[in-house]
Amino acid sequence: MLYGIVAAITALFLAAVLAALLRVPALRLGLLDRRQRQRRVPLFGGAAVVLATCLVAVAGDWTGIAPLGDGIEVLLAAGGAVAALGLVADVWRLNARFLVIGTAVAAAFVVPYGDTGVVAGVAGVGWITFVALAFRSLDHADGVAGTVGVVTAFGVAACAAVEVMDGLAVLLSVFAAALTGFLMHNWPPARVALGACGSLFAGFLLAAAAVIARAGHDPVAGAGVLVALTAVAAADVVLVVLSRRLARRPLLRGGSDHLAHRLRRLGLTAQGVTVLVAVAAFAAVLVGVLVHAGWADARAVLWVAGGALVVVLGMLRIAVYGPPRARGRRDRRARRARAAGAARGAGGVGQGAGGGLREARLAGRSAPRPEQRPGSGSASVYAPRRQSEDQAHHPEPGVRRTGRSVSPQVNASLRVRNG
Repeated sequence: MLYGIVAAITALFLAAVLAALLRVPALRLGLLDRRQRQRRVPLFGGAAVVLATCLVAVAGDWTGIAPLGDGIEVLLAAGGAVAALGLVADVWRLNARFLVIGTAVAAAFVVPYGDTGVVAGVAGVGWITFVALAFRSLDHADGVAGTVGVVTAFGVAACAAVEVMDGLAVLLSVFAAALTGFLMHNWPPARVALGACGSLFAGFLLAAAAVIARAGHDPVAGAGVLVALTAVAAADVVLVVLSRRLARRPLLRGGSDHLAHRLRRLGLTAQGVTVLVAVAAFAAVLVGVLVHAGWADARAVLWVAGGALVVVLGMLRIAVYGPPRARGRRDRRARRARAAGAARGAGGVGQGAGGGLREARLAGRSAPRPEQRPGSGSASVYAPRRQSEDQAHHPEPGVRRTGRSVSPQVNASLRVRNG
């Protein structure tokens, strides 16, 4: 008990210090997460959480004060591998299919098939992969993923304590403390974010620990408990998938259509959204813990599932993709572009029929024209008018020329005055 308290305090301060230190290289390397149009958040906060959790847990196991056990060591190693895959995704932007395959392979090593059976074990692998990716999707707003992770970690640790899995309970307590230290920098407005490294590690560790704690129990009730423990992350994924399907948008394209984004559109502040989501996660986790401990009927998880469904349907009514008129304008532009292309194609067909006429016109323009006599009426209207030599040298009286006067009276007076 004393070691658990000391380990949690150590993990908390270590994660807080590492998050502050790793923020600087993330800024210099440009590893940023765009949370708003004018604000970008460094991504190495997840690495701080992973390092703090693994260092404290390994130190306790190595010293023998709090041995983790064989299964928990494998869980920690698999979680570290998933975190490394997420770190690669943060740096090089891996394709989503590689994240799915890598997480599923890691989950296959931690599921206790002897207690769950093959069919339930394969379902557990799928559930762990789904929750890990759901937590990555949940890291879309400041403080949301970290707060939900802390609440879920304490709930799963309580389930492990009920099953007398001390090593798993200590590991989850250390992880919850590390997330709390991270939240010192991630509370809105965030100065650092989890990224794929921390969010995949959090989802993988929590889902795998829940599957291990529920192994050997009724599969149907166990599925209900797993849904209740991760209800908020699952609801966010279902909301995004349904919303993008209805709007005919690609599923993997990022957008402001997650749970926290829609709550902000209702007028809530960033801090208010984080608190509200944390309260919802606490309520769902509490139901899952009570059902797991046998203090509540298994049908209580139906209330959690029904409440999540109501929230998803209500959030779908909030417009997040822009007015329909903008989409209609884009469709009209596309139709006009297709019509213009068809018109150009039809014009190309008509070129062959009118080719002879154009050639005849070009031949007529290039043929030499006959020389025209001066003063001819058929001369071009644009040609300069020629004057006869008599008109040029003997202009008519009273005709004004440019530059001097030709009046006969003025010329006569000039001749008389000059003698």
